[in-house]
Amino acid sequence: MVKHRFNVIESGPSPDDKTTIDGHQTPATHNEDVTISNLSKDALEVAATLRTNTISKSVFDGFMRTADAALIVITGIAAYLSGAALDIPPLWQIFALFEASMIGIMLFQMADLYQANALQKVIAQVMRLITAWALVFAALITSLLLILPSAEIPQAFLLKWFVSGAAVLTIFRMVMRGFIVRWTRMGRLSRRAVLVGGGQAAADLIAELERQPNNDIEICGIFDDRSNDRSPPSVAGYQKLGNVSDLVEFARIAQIDMLLVTIPIRAEKRIIQLLEKLWVLPVDIRLSAHADKLRFRQRASSFVGTVPFVDVLEKPIADWDTIAKRAFDIFFASLSLIALSPVMLITALLIKLDSSGPVIFRQKRYGFNNELIDVFKFRSMYHNMTDANASKLVTKGDPRVTKVGRIIRKTSIDELPQLINVLMGQLSLVGPRPHALSAKAENRLYENVVDGYFARHKVKPGVTGWAQIKGWRGETDTEDKIQKRVECDIYYIENWSVFFDLYILIKTPFCLLETENAY
Repeated sequence: MVKHRFNVIESGPSPDDKTTIDGHQTPATHNEDVTISNLSKDALEVAATLRTNTISKSVFDGFMRTADAALIVITGIAAYLSGAALDIPPLWQIFALFEASMIGIMLFQMADLYQANALQKVIAQVMRLITAWALVFAALITSLLLILPSAEIPQAFLLKWFVSGAAVLTIFRMVMRGFIVRWTRMGRLSRRAVLVGGGQAAADLIAELERQPNNDIEICGIFDDRSNDRSPPSVAGYQKLGNVSDLVEFARIAQIDMLLVTIPIRAEKRIIQLLEKLWVLPVDIRLSAHADKLRFRQRASSFVGTVPFVDVLEKPIADWDTIAKRAFDIFFASLSLIALSPVMLITALLIKLDSSGPVIFRQKRYGFNNELIDVFKFRSMYHNMTDANASKLVTKGDPRVTKVGRIIRKTSIDELPQLINVLMGQLSLVGPRPHALSAKAENRLYENVVDGYFARHKVKPGVTGWAQIKGWRGETDTEDKIQKRVECDIYYIENWSVFFDLYILIKTPFCLLETENAY
């Protein structure tokens, strides 16, 4: 745990101490690009230091193992291509590469070569690496003698492979050490946590976490609805930065990984009230079971050392799922741009010939975690009638829409430039559709119609989505329509998989044939 990361903060939050983050955009409401934050100056200063993403431990471990396996195979092939004599069957040669990479990863794991903190100890790392690498070759030679007892041991080949492999693997770890030192200094290798609930329960949990070896949780602050006489402004050196309502905004500005609720599990009513506010955030939520002295099955809880936490909500699409979804987006968005480029060029030409004004229309919309993004669309309205905030949704026969605009809106061709948003990382191919800031249903803003509306922003918005596949596309002139859309969005978030994305992507062209509600 990074201790006293924010000791520069000396005073607790004051109700009159309000400000904004310099250079950072706080979540906007309605048609405002930037709003005045309700957070205290202390909370904003802390949040400003947490703008960078953390690095998932599972992703880091997976990367290191994959890189090691690849380097072992590459150095083996290089040793073979260098001209070293290798008078053994080709099938054994392939088996040797596979065996060396698999055994290498296992022995490196046993030698503690994948712990980020251990990677910073240069001499110990090199000694363990050489020892484990030597054991890999002992296993290779043993396998050769057992499988091909009459074969001659290819000494020159194995020597070249051993030396080159040891050198390359060592250099790789030295390079990674440089990154690890930097990431550790930035706090990117920790899981950033906020404590919900202060007082003695928070102090006990902090003390217990600090006693755990290899603890990677970094406490970034405390939020509690109770006044200072019941919940001190500072606990074990960590500041109370505001109340639970402030936490929602804080977590959207800062890159927080988890919320640790220190309220006793038996206080069910209070916990439910908290979760009703916090479930919209894209973070893990854990209930501390430390104070309750209860025993939990492994599958019902998670542990930091011996400290148990009840898993309440998981961050959707995390760790390797994030990488898989991003790879999916880049691959299919690139293919779509290439395949649809003739349609996009013709559309751009027709828009230019039909009416004056720019071809591309940019509109502010809510993105992941309520951040504002510029969404690209082909302009479908007359330039002097465009509505950047969508304060009035397009209706059937709307006079603001051009002749070409009616066609491209019905066919959703106007959405094709959003493929560029996908490549930029602002949108995903599949996800909840991004709504305009002032979009309304029956003259009420969407967030006022649907409880927990912003939970749909726990993932990146998409060019297409489950709601559109289920028929909830087009005008939202009634509150029921937006409620159904959000229900579909939440279902998608809770049931996401790469195959689900692929299914929605395949179904989308067929669903576009239904144009009854698209104007």
